[in-house]
Amino acid sequence: MKFIKLLLLLFVIQIQAQQGGMWIPSLLKGMNENEMKTLGMKLTAEQIYSVNKSSLKDAVPQFDGGCTAEVISDKGLILTNHHCGYDNIQSHSTVEHDYLTDGFWAYKMEDELPNKGVVVSFVVRIEDVTTKVLEGVATLTSEAEKQKKIQENISNLNKILPKEVWQENSIRTFYDGNQYILFVTETFKDIRLVGAPPSSIGKFGSDTDNWVWPRHTGDFSLFRIYADKNNRPAEYSTENVPYKPKHFFPISAKGVKENDFTMVMGYPGRTQEYLPSYAVEQIVNDLNPAKIEVRDAALKVQDGFMRKDNAIKIQYASKYAGIANYWKKWIGETKGLKKSNAVAIKQKFEKDFQEKVIKAGKQAEYGNLLADFQKNYTEINDYALARDLFSEIALRNTELLSVGYKLYQLEQILTNKGEQAFWDRKNNLINGLGDFYKDFSATVDEKVFEQLIGIYSKKYPKQFLPSNLENVDAKTLATNVYATSKLVSYDKIKELLTGETKAVLEKMNNDPGFQVVKMLADSFTKNVAPKYDEINLKNIATQRTYMKGILELSPKSARIFPDANSTLRVTYGKVKGYKPNDAVVYEPITYLDGVIEKYIPGDYEFDVPKKLIDLYNAKDFGKYADKNGKMPVAFIATNHTTGGNSGSPALDANGNLIGLNFDRVWEGTMSDIYYSPEICRNIMVDARYILFVIDKYAGAKNIINELKIIYPAEKKIISKKK
Repeated sequence: MKFIKLLLLLFVIQIQAQQGGMWIPSLLKGMNENEMKTLGMKLTAEQIYSVNKSSLKDAVPQFDGGCTAEVISDKGLILTNHHCGYDNIQSHSTVEHDYLTDGFWAYKMEDELPNKGVVVSFVVRIEDVTTKVLEGVATLTSEAEKQKKIQENISNLNKILPKEVWQENSIRTFYDGNQYILFVTETFKDIRLVGAPPSSIGKFGSDTDNWVWPRHTGDFSLFRIYADKNNRPAEYSTENVPYKPKHFFPISAKGVKENDFTMVMGYPGRTQEYLPSYAVEQIVNDLNPAKIEVRDAALKVQDGFMRKDNAIKIQYASKYAGIANYWKKWIGETKGLKKSNAVAIKQKFEKDFQEKVIKAGKQAEYGNLLADFQKNYTEINDYALARDLFSEIALRNTELLSVGYKLYQLEQILTNKGEQAFWDRKNNLINGLGDFYKDFSATVDEKVFEQLIGIYSKKYPKQFLPSNLENVDAKTLATNVYATSKLVSYDKIKELLTGETKAVLEKMNNDPGFQVVKMLADSFTKNVAPKYDEINLKNIATQRTYMKGILELSPKSARIFPDANSTLRVTYGKVKGYKPNDAVVYEPITYLDGVIEKYIPGDYEFDVPKKLIDLYNAKDFGKYADKNGKMPVAFIATNHTTGGNSGSPALDANGNLIGLNFDRVWEGTMSDIYYSPEICRNIMVDARYILFVIDKYAGAKNIINELKIIYPAEKKIISKKK
């Protein structure tokens, strides 16, 4: 009987260990370390995060502010996703040298390509500074005053807390403002492109397969970090040398199988796991559908042009992918939240929370929180919808409007900060817009404008809609704006911004494109933003108190992790398939066979390079095939990831690299709001496929020779003596 109870206990622990979570690496000792070891991990918490010794965290930098990378050699070679390096691959591409189509490989270091503005940042040290940040806050009464004091304290602490001169301090909030943690970081600024497969490998499946399993994408690219002669961060220079890391990951070619332990480290961007049910209802019923409609219209226009014109395809490839990424994510998120019954589950959690409040005699502190949430989210609904539509249409997906909004901000700077600030910003704007217009097509954007202004006039809450947009003829407006506005080209906008301040303002306000932007922005700024900010501030305060109550009233064994906020986190789980729908079961590993099955000659999403087909037909997989002679491509696991985890290392029980995180399954994208172990899976490129492409497809032996690769042990054949 005791043995059966022990088995049941171990089963419960293993199930709990897969319930998601994005954990701070400096706080793994205890529950997390025990869970990870139960799942099969062979490392200690100290080997994952240490201040005094080399540890895994020293090989996991944030890549260019929005992705993750990992160091894979002692010469500063880093691995990240193809889609994370996409902008840089594109910037080096021309019609004559199209690295997006053909791929790029530096067969010697002198051929590596510098990338202006690209940075990678390592975490040096993590430290709790909650007490210092909240000093003097408790005595303040208004939420605005509290937030102002907190920001003042953070600003001061960032300046005075100890660090080396080449390092930076960054204090981030956790648990909705109940905890504050200092991250000391080092940022390297000389990052060079080393290798990237063609998009037919690195982006195979493109937007059709995005957020989808089974997946067959070799989503990786290679860069190198360069440092000064002291191994410290430095701007680009031919005198710089390859960075010597504190730690780099060996790469395992042994492969994975179902139920293997997996750990992912990286910089997840943003989650909202503790939102109340009222907020989730609003996301599902109002906000996501509106954003999906806007992006759907923009994508259809861009796709139509990209399929007909290769130059436009190159211009818009990265932008299209960016728009499509969250369009499809929001669709999957909404589907997942409905399928998992997330609202009802949160309502049950809230009922249990209310009972705990009563039992603890904490009604005065926490008793009205849920009623306040209901009131606030009802009141903010139209303002939140208007805010999302303004952001999606005026700031993000109509390029003429987005650049026009920069001019709108320029005008505001003159009013608020004076003429010198106006001139400084104007000069910076002129210098920075060259790259923007390099990838801008007025022909494409006019059709996007037409579609999105039409949506704005119909779906924007009527009480906030500018009168000029009521029953607007979107096609006529688009034709007039793009025929006469100077916002349609770099030369024309430079002309617009040339002259004395008064003349520039007069030209701006007479420009038809700017007039549309100003109409939208003035209406939003006057009628929407102030009230939205007022109600949202109430929600921020209520959410902080709600989170404090959850932490206080939950048992010590509760697995309450902080929401993602682009800081270094650890998530762990197991390689595992899943069942998305009735009678549908997905296995956890895909193979090159699937690439060939999906192959459509000449298709921009599913074309396959001839050399890859030849290697497949010859079964020439080198040392990287599995024991059955098949070439693995990707696998899934129960790790809890989100945007920002793109490029994160997937590690085995010993801390060796087994894969490269790049996506989530469509049905599980709702994990930003509600994680379900039944259907939430992260998707990783198998390390063996990465090695195969570098070695057999690209023939980049110089890169292979630089890596520390752990191959499967060969079986020894022992001959018997007669």
